Amino acid sequence: MKARLSAIGKNEDSDHGLYAAIGAITTPEEAKRFFEDLCTPTEIQAMVDRWRVVAFIKAGIPYRQIYDETGVSVTTIGRVARCLMLGEGGYNLIYQRLEKKHENVNKVKNSHSKKRSSK
Repeated sequence: MKARLSAIGKNEDSDHGLYAAIGAITTPEEAKRFFEDLCTPTEIQAMVDRWRVVAFIKAGIPYRQIYDETGVSVTTIGRVARCLMLGEGGYNLIYQRLEKKHENVNKVKNSHSKKRSSK
C-alpha cells in the first residue's frame, strides 16, 4: 500500500476526504464505530492517551503526576503539551468547545434543580 501511495502522491484532496468523513460524525457512538473500523486498537489507544492528558496539562499538573494518575508516558504527555503550545490549535479548539458544552449542560441542570426545589 505504501508503494501505491507514493506512486499516486500525497495530496490534500485525500486528506480532506478523511477529515470530511470525521466531520460527518454526529455522536460519540458513531465516532466509536468509525474509528474502530478505521484504526487498530493500538492506534485508538494512542489517541485516547493523548486526549486523556489534555485537561491535566491545561490545569498545569506536573508531567510526572499526570503519568502517575494516568499511566500515559511522559514522552506522550510532552508531545501533547508541545502541540497545545505550538501546534495547529486543534486540541485547544475541541477542548474549549467541549468545556463550553459541559458548562451549558450544567447550567441547564442547575436551573431545573432550582425550579424543582422552589416548588
